[in-house]
Amino acid sequence: MQAGFWIRLGALLLDALIIAVPLAIISSLLGEGGSGEKQLTNVLSFLYSLLVPVFWRGYTVGKRLCGIRIAKLDGSPPGLGTMLLRNVVAGVVYGLTLGLGLIISIVMVAARDDKRSLHDLIAGTEVVYD
Repeated sequence: MQAGFWIRLGALLLDALIIAVPLAIISSLLGEGGSGEKQLTNVLSFLYSLLVPVFWRGYTVGKRLCGIRIAKLDGSPPGLGTMLLRNVVAGVVYGLTLGLGLIISIVMVAARDDKRSLHDLIAGTEVVYD
């Protein structure tokens, strides 16, 4: 069964609290202040969202806690190419549309029967319950 908007938002918030906040603290301890600190946090966050689902069979920490995961349409876990499409290409689309694509994605998850967003359509993925 596909995961809807609220459970996906909950997983995202858990990832932010459990992963992003500690990453920001570590970056501030390792960084030299200013923009270098923010760049380190951005790189670590990007690598987390790209690689953890590949090595952890579609899960991030937040998704695991919420009992949902990213899967390819055939049910298999995403590979590196799939996650690159899901994160990088979709990120470019969201950026080029000045965030309008993100708003459309939110509406899609809330309204579509299959609960797939733009980045899911781009990458051929869905977010499903365990």
